[in-house]
Amino acid sequence: MIFSMKAKKEFSGFSKEEIKLLKKLNTPSKIQDFLDSIEINFEEDGKETCRSPIKVLRTRKAHCMEAAMFAAAVLRFHGYPPLVMSFEAAHGDEDHVIAVYNKKGYWGAISKTNHSILRYREPVYKSLRELAMSYFHEYFLFADGKKTLRKYSNPVNLKMFDTSNWMASDEELWYINDYLCKLPHNNILSRSQIKNLRKADPIEIKAAKILEYDDPRGENKLL
Repeated sequence: MIFSMKAKKEFSGFSKEEIKLLKKLNTPSKIQDFLDSIEINFEEDGKETCRSPIKVLRTRKAHCMEAAMFAAAVLRFHGYPPLVMSFEAAHGDEDHVIAVYNKKGYWGAISKTNHSILRYREPVYKSLRELAMSYFHEYFLFADGKKTLRKYSNPVNLKMFDTSNWMASDEELWYINDYLCKLPHNNILSRSQIKNLRKADPIEIKAAKILEYDDPRGENKLL
């Protein structure tokens, strides 16, 4: 990849070593591999965070929101638009955020969780709804198996936050989180479909509880 003058300006806050690493992460698969190799940000001190991509690089920790923004930034480095998509869940379940990309007309996703579910998606989905629905059967409560995914957002191009230096900021990026929360989301189920949902099987719940990293807080949330 030729590091263009435009890219130099966009990533001016990153060190030479950090730029060298970004150059190596030149496919969505490699970006996912990197995110899998760093620890989950468990926010052990009790303070919630929303770290910028450069902070993820420097701390080597990320939860789903931070990982999605990091992935979007690296995708941008390699010529993709920096897109993220959010999911809304019911029954008090956790919402989730992924980075999405389009390759030859098909959608894929980069995603970080601490479990065997809600992870990377190959670029094989014809539409964003198809991509979102690929997460549906994995999205359930561990306590009782209720399926909880209800809505997905249209992709948000994070270039809209460039004036706030979102990629290299030392400040928390709560304004991006807040924007996603207020964004209209697309319903994926009718009321009758919700009423007739079957719960996940016990073996599915057991498999979903497998942890990639031990949670020092003793919790088991989808981060």
